[in-house]
Amino acid sequence: MPQPPKHDPTRRNARVGPVMLPAEGRKDDPPVWPLPGRMSPAEREAWAQLWSTPQAVAWEQMGWTRTVARYCRVMVEAEKHDASAALLAQVTALEDRLGLTPKSMRLLLWQIVADEVAEKREKSEGARGRIKAVG
Repeated sequence: MPQPPKHDPTRRNARVGPVMLPAEGRKDDPPVWPLPGRMSPAEREAWAQLWSTPQAVAWEQMGWTRTVARYCRVMVEAEKHDASAALLAQVTALEDRLGLTPKSMRLLLWQIVADEVAEKREKSEGARGRIKAVG
């Protein structure tokens, strides 16, 4: 099994360890569509879905808006019944670059993690709702 890269203090901008992405995904509205032309209804729906994923947190930090828009446009075309093999290959390549597959997430050192503090808070609030005072 491959080991994560070791920290090398001589490398500039060296990242140590995985990037933790929130399991609840990105909460804000999707960015403005950056490509020329109008969005189709299918693109609008896919754009909103993509920008609510955990990976979208990393895309936003890296400024990958145009790349995600290209993926969105190509993905919508590739999902049509008459899509070419070349188009399907483009979608697959972009999925890997955007961290949308388990293998690509591992290569990018991205991990989706739950907000454990929020989970514990929800559990304790749930227990409080079940406890009743006896008078």
